[in-house]
Amino acid sequence: MPLNGTFSKHYDAIVVGARCAGAATAMLLARQGARVLMIDSSAHGSDTLSTHALMRGAVMQLGSWGVLDRIRHAGTPPIRTAAYLYGDEAIEFEIKPLHGVDALYAPRRYVIDRVLADAAIEAGVDARYGLSCRGLLHGPDDRVRGILAGAGGGGTFSVTGDIVIGADGRRSSVARFADAEIQRHSRNATSFVYGYFDGMEHRGNRSYFVPGLAAGVIPTNDGQTCVFVGVPRERYLSGMRGSLEEGLLAVAASFPELREALAGATLSSRPIGFPGQKGHMRRATGPGWTLVGDASHFKDPLTAHGMTDALRDAEILARAIAGGTLDRYQEARDVLARELFEVTDTIASLSWSLEELKTLHKRLNAVMKQEQEWMQSAFERGLQAA
Repeated sequence: MPLNGTFSKHYDAIVVGARCAGAATAMLLARQGARVLMIDSSAHGSDTLSTHALMRGAVMQLGSWGVLDRIRHAGTPPIRTAAYLYGDEAIEFEIKPLHGVDALYAPRRYVIDRVLADAAIEAGVDARYGLSCRGLLHGPDDRVRGILAGAGGGGTFSVTGDIVIGADGRRSSVARFADAEIQRHSRNATSFVYGYFDGMEHRGNRSYFVPGLAAGVIPTNDGQTCVFVGVPRERYLSGMRGSLEEGLLAVAASFPELREALAGATLSSRPIGFPGQKGHMRRATGPGWTLVGDASHFKDPLTAHGMTDALRDAEILARAIAGGTLDRYQEARDVLARELFEVTDTIASLSWSLEELKTLHKRLNAVMKQEQEWMQSAFERGLQAA
């Protein structure tokens, strides 16, 4: 969207960040009649690092918001099968129809972020790209009343709003300016290398594990497959980051099925490395401000639940703001996120036996089912169902 310098005198909400969490929150608030400004420092529809997988809860929401067909029409393949491979043992299963969902999806970020941002703009959101938050404005009561915004190396200007929503990622500027303390830390952080391959057979989502290593295969847009490997941070820092392609293929070779699948595939671009970062859960609200998405809480990507967290919490937050019950937002977030956070942290240690990991995955699956049931109930009847 072009930056033209003309802003409303005042907004009901200012959303900093226009990816999954921010665009979804802005869209939902605008659909409820709020005047919303949404800014982002990156370009409209740009790509970003992601594992791409949407869990059932996220697909439920995209369907209820009326945007799932746009994800499909962008060529995002339906995923109807999945498998966990523990060493030589493969546990395969179908995605059974439940809560109106009969397939999962793993869109590239330049697809889903654009779809949600476009839906927000259609709902009336004032979207501005190339702008970042340079500070927060405070009233005499110390309540946040807006932001200082700026583009590139230029100066700053003030924009006021009733609430400022930080949806600007795990290194959130809004969280920093609001001094949102971290209330919970994870203990572990996996390092990853991601690559996109052409020529791989679509066999659904497949996850591979041997003690100390993990890998995944996720079909995505443009006929490509995202292949990622997860390793202890020490291994990544001691050599893998020097040659990401060699490192990715070397770890993939630890899994015979994956090694065979990659033999006939072509790497479409240079792999992307993520050295890992320990997870956090921040205080999510304060006077005149709140956080959503990775700004609110971030956990290790190994369980691929980040985008589902973002979309779920966007709806909880938008409902809480519209209902004047912002204090319920962090309460609901914590109820839903806490156990997911803990089991993900244990899986991210990579220090389990395969039998222990099976137990952890059963626990993870049970928690996600509880999440889906909560969402189905709460989003039908309102947050009072929490």
